[in-house]
Amino acid sequence: MILINGQPDNRIPVSDRGLQYGDGVFETLAFRDGELELLDAHLARLMLGCERLGIAFHEADKLRLELATLCAQTAEDSVIKIILTRGAGGRGYKAPAEPETLRILSSHSMPDYPDNCLSGIHVRQCQQRLGLNPALAGIKHLNRLEQVLARSEWDDDSIREGLMLDINDRLVEGTMSNLFLVRDGALLTPPISDAGIAGVMRAKVMELAREQHIPVFETVLTLAELASAEEVFVTNSIIQIWPVILNTSSGQSWPFGPVTHQLQSALQAMRL
Repeated sequence: MILINGQPDNRIPVSDRGLQYGDGVFETLAFRDGELELLDAHLARLMLGCERLGIAFHEADKLRLELATLCAQTAEDSVIKIILTRGAGGRGYKAPAEPETLRILSSHSMPDYPDNCLSGIHVRQCQQRLGLNPALAGIKHLNRLEQVLARSEWDDDSIREGLMLDINDRLVEGTMSNLFLVRDGALLTPPISDAGIAGVMRAKVMELAREQHIPVFETVLTLAELASAEEVFVTNSIIQIWPVILNTSSGQSWPFGPVTHQLQSALQAMRL
């Protein structure tokens, strides 16, 4: 099902700035057991993205009602996507003086990932690098070409994710996930200050780790730190926590270790 500005439809104007320039933001939420998980956190990041891009959006209450309408017609666990664009505009980069934002809500089948992903996945190192842009770091803006190019580098279903570095050889994230390492019992994750997405699940896992008395550090990570890690896992709102057990690019392997298992179990016990 697709709702555009609250109405069932599947068409947008060709002049929409989201299509023309990637001028907008999006969120991807899990709808499980009749609930939208981490809804408030997703909407907070959506609003942060609008603020960063200078999109005047004052219809958060209407958006919540439309999400409720969409979910009421969704019978099974699904992926819910929110796209918010600046709206239609003429040719050229300059935004209209008073644009009318466009809201697109859609529901999709939950990905049919194998059950063994929960006990360990294979990853690879992507050649495509992430550029540095502090103004856009953290938010989910509509231009995801770096991730599209990175994901096109492999077509092997046994590899579930690709790890991405920035142009300075620092680890940032996966193509669709955030990255965590475990070393000396502490949780390490790259800062999202110059590139990457500040994942909602990333924040939840960091919060949960602190509640479990696991030290958490946001710190610059390189391939050397990855190779010496005791455990590795990736997160996003749909997959939650996937342990990483093999980097096919380097041959490096890791166990599905106790810290990852502890966090995965604690997360699964929560109602998000």
